[in-house]
Amino acid sequence: MARIDLNLLLVFEAILHERSVTKAGAGLGLSQPAMSHALNRLRYLLKDQLFVRTPGGMAPTPRAERLAEPVRNALVELRQALTAEEFSPEHSQARFIIAVNNFAAIALVAPILLKARALAPGLRLGFRPSGTLDVTGMLDRSELDIALLAAAPALTRFSSRCLIETDYVGVVRRGHPALEQPIDAKAFASLQRLVVSSSGDDLGALDTQLEELGLSTAERIEVPYLSAGPALTQSDMIAVMGRQVADEFRRAYSVQLVELPVQPVALPSTMVWHNRLTDHPAHQWLRETISSVADQLYRLQARSG
Repeated sequence: MARIDLNLLLVFEAILHERSVTKAGAGLGLSQPAMSHALNRLRYLLKDQLFVRTPGGMAPTPRAERLAEPVRNALVELRQALTAEEFSPEHSQARFIIAVNNFAAIALVAPILLKARALAPGLRLGFRPSGTLDVTGMLDRSELDIALLAAAPALTRFSSRCLIETDYVGVVRRGHPALEQPIDAKAFASLQRLVVSSSGDDLGALDTQLEELGLSTAERIEVPYLSAGPALTQSDMIAVMGRQVADEFRRAYSVQLVELPVQPVALPSTMVWHNRLTDHPAHQWLRETISSVADQLYRLQARSG
């Protein structure tokens, strides 16, 4: 330990992130020779190549992969320890990246942005679609600060908080023949169902309930989220969506919501973050802001229900 200084760990972290000695050096403000010298020192001290050149960049060795999380966590904690403890939302210029699933993107992103900008006008928030990301890996690497998902990963290095649980409703076009009378279980099972392919909703319990009633479900058609509205308005299919998502569809398309004769398990929205950020003042503030938005949404849902 006496021979390994902090700069060597910063070099290790930067190469691990960039997969390039040149790009890592640019980020640290170090020249190519200085980076190569630091990497060679690390290799000598740790008795391992650490990174090997491949067509895709500098790939970490198994030893480097084992070191990645401990080094990253230690540097994050050190940065936090050296940062002033006070957090002033109205003066903050902090940037946070949040991954969101479909439900959170539709129901939570807009009110989160509105409240955060009102309380912290200089705060910079970026949102990414979770379905296209390695969420746990990016949380580990500090490339994401928070993820809003249906369920938290079953890994002890992450913390989570359930923000809201909502029920499901059916969505059909206005004038759908099934609207002439309340939709019972038999009528529901007979309708061709449209499934949003990227939603990640677990509707298995819904099908199980129908099977227990001796009903087999009709054909399912999967479409991307952006195709769901036009597909519903031009067909006699039915989609099953969380109530907040369905409300947004009703505002955007000529569709109508119908109560389901059977109800699957409630749709949760869960906030997930890495344990190392639990006590970070700015991160705490952002989590509480997101929670307050979800609480308000839940109260509005309860009143409308």
